[in-house]
Amino acid sequence: METIRWKKVRSLLLALLFCLSFNADSYALEPGGRAPDFLLPGAQGTVMLSKATGSVIYVDFWASWCGPCKQSFPWMNAMQDKYRSQGLQIIGVNVDAKSEDAKKFLAQNPAHFTVAFDPKGATPRQYGVKGMPTSFLLDRDGKIIFQHSGFNAAAGETLEKEIKAALEAKK
Repeated sequence: METIRWKKVRSLLLALLFCLSFNADSYALEPGGRAPDFLLPGAQGTVMLSKATGSVIYVDFWASWCGPCKQSFPWMNAMQDKYRSQGLQIIGVNVDAKSEDAKKFLAQNPAHFTVAFDPKGATPRQYGVKGMPTSFLLDRDGKIIFQHSGFNAAAGETLEKEIKAALEAKK
């Protein structure tokens, strides 16, 4: 059985390896540019970003070992519940290499939004993700409005303002 200390060390090592692996061949996406499409297996079937065109889309890259990701799930659930009827669609992309880790996380932190799985990390590399969590807000045409890394309560307030503004923008 792993000790708590070993679990912390293991989590830090996984985070470091993740960051190193994504920094090698990733690139940053610019606001105003089109978000790369993806087709990934999901908790309820295949998830394809382009099928959500017409909605304001919040794409969040997360991992089971990420502390701020655990904090962001209740916020994303609240945002999805609050703004779904106005056209918000949240897609969480999990990057865990082992699907069991993601499933365990989701059992403890249920998602009220679409969840996709990318154990090989191809999609976060396309998006230039450097750490967990990293999110992108897309307009109704699939263009990037902004990118955000990390999560805390103050970030949640700022992100909600951005979401509201995107939902209120001309369709």
